Amino acid sequence: MNFQQLRIVRETVRRNFNLTEVANALYTAQSGVSKHIKDLEGELGMELFVRRGKRLLGLTEPGKELLPIVERILIDIENMKHLGEQFAQQDTGHLAIATTHTQARYALPAVVTRFKQAFPKVYLELHECGPGEIVSLLRDGQVDIGVATEALGSEEDLVSFPYYRWRHAVIVPITHSLTGVSPLTLSAIADYPIITYYPGHTGRARIDAAFARAGVAPDIVMSALDADVIKAYVELGLGVGIIAAMAFDPARDAGLCLLDTADMFEVNTARLGLRRGHYLRDYAVRFILECAPALTAEQIKEAVFPKAAMP
Repeated sequence: MNFQQLRIVRETVRRNFNLTEVANALYTAQSGVSKHIKDLEGELGMELFVRRGKRLLGLTEPGKELLPIVERILIDIENMKHLGEQFAQQDTGHLAIATTHTQARYALPAVVTRFKQAFPKVYLELHECGPGEIVSLLRDGQVDIGVATEALGSEEDLVSFPYYRWRHAVIVPITHSLTGVSPLTLSAIADYPIITYYPGHTGRARIDAAFARAGVAPDIVMSALDADVIKAYVELGLGVGIIAAMAFDPARDAGLCLLDTADMFEVNTARLGLRRGHYLRDYAVRFILECAPALTAEQIKEAVFPKAAMP
């Protein structure tokens, strides 16, 4: 048994049992992938995959039980490497963060600035993507930290911490008739075309829920992944915008007006996500503490490596 065999088992599941994709991902030949699988099955004395001819269709029952063991072993191998790096090069390394555009553009710049001042030799890599992809990148070990409002708080194999709370806001061109409506209501907003976030991003579900509770059907004519695009089309007069309030800057967005929506929309919570069992370099912990100073390094490490779960 060797680590390459274990990597192939994990990657086969990740690649939906497509051995061509497994071979490409691991930079090896497909014939080599098949041989490693057969050798491992022979050594273990059981079949790990359901087959139809030469095709793999899924995991057998033994394969399903083996997979979490394989995942733990490979995570521990990665952790051993990170541990060595921690003591050999304490202020040098690589930190990968997956985040949505909203967090990268409006919430993280001050944090990143402080972090880079403290750790100038750490290469910081930002992946901008949707919440679902952030979860996948964390699970695959391709990033160390995820930042998003959706998804991170509901996954059993991830640990998450609150980052900050925020609300949605309504924006219109400065000459728009809604600027004279007081008090503003969802019904009044729904009289106009609406431009907001794509479903599943930046609290869109709470926007939809607010209109549903009010018994109003909004005319959402356009959706986008980030506030900058929404603001651009609102300024062109194509609709009323609903964005994260933090994305509005009176100086930069001089052609737009932020309307008083009071408690019209529910509060959202952006969260920091980590893969459970993933060893964190000290500078990764420091990044989290820059985002959430109420936490301690001990709380973070205990959540990622619960003492009760340690051998």
